[in-house]
Amino acid sequence: MGVIHLARAFTHREKIIKFEGCYHGHGDPFLVKAGSGVATLGLPNSPATYEALTSPFNDISTVKNLFDANKEEIDAVILEPVVGNSGFIAPKPGFLEDLQKITKENDAFLIFDEVMTGFRLSYGGAQEYFGVTPDLTTLGKIIGGGLPVGAYRGRRGIMEMVAPAGPMYQAGTLSGNPLAMAAGIHTLKWLKEPGSYDELIQGIVDAEKRARHAFCGGYISGMFGFFFTEGPVYEFEDAKKSDTAKFAKFYRGMLEEGFEAGFTSLAHTSEDIKRTIEAAKKVVVLHGVINRITLLEKEALELFSTV
Repeated sequence: MGVIHLARAFTHREKIIKFEGCYHGHGDPFLVKAGSGVATLGLPNSPATYEALTSPFNDISTVKNLFDANKEEIDAVILEPVVGNSGFIAPKPGFLEDLQKITKENDAFLIFDEVMTGFRLSYGGAQEYFGVTPDLTTLGKIIGGGLPVGAYRGRRGIMEMVAPAGPMYQAGTLSGNPLAMAAGIHTLKWLKEPGSYDELIQGIVDAEKRARHAFCGGYISGMFGFFFTEGPVYEFEDAKKSDTAKFAKFYRGMLEEGFEAGFTSLAHTSEDIKRTIEAAKKVVVLHGVINRITLLEKEALELFSTV
């Protein structure tokens, strides 16, 4: 919420634009059509969300229409530059550049939520990877080496609005926690060391395709995701076409093999990646056998019913 308070301190406007399937914390304006746990639990929108306007991700025409319909009322557009809270949805070529242009034309702020993308796509995050610099950026636990901490940053002229330099008060119980700061400094040093993220998703995609599942996926450096649908997936509505029953089987199968979360890091070796892909092959082959048996049973019943 701090970054939105900062944007409003400049513009004195009350509305923001967010994208369907993106999650930016549990503040009221961020819970409209959010991804993450909100979508998982099927919860309704927060009841106090009058200031949030929504657009499908990768849909610049809807964003333009929202600005046209709300002249001088929108103070910011906030988004995950690569959506991680409803799978892995990358921006179409030119989408981020168009957002930067339209926010500037309307004297609004462009805010990148880089809680997931920060340091995963590149050392400078998604903005360095795509070459698009937002007005404001949010970062999460990565800057504390995984310990509880969060931060936002922007141009000097914007940040000077924050107390004690400016009138917008900002505080937090864990602000500047020595342990988190020490862990964060060492994490940033490690990320500067030579090395590269292993690319895992192609092995999983190949395994699913061999098992004849409708499946698509992608990755950028250490961030990846996949869907049990033919794809492509450009927005939240596309992601919701994914076969959740198949995903649940895959998820449970991977749990039984000792795998849970899909976060690769420099700590993972090529052997770790190979073991993960082999586990995925084992799980999807089992699913493939189950699917083929079910199909054969159905064909047998249809044949029997005609006799």
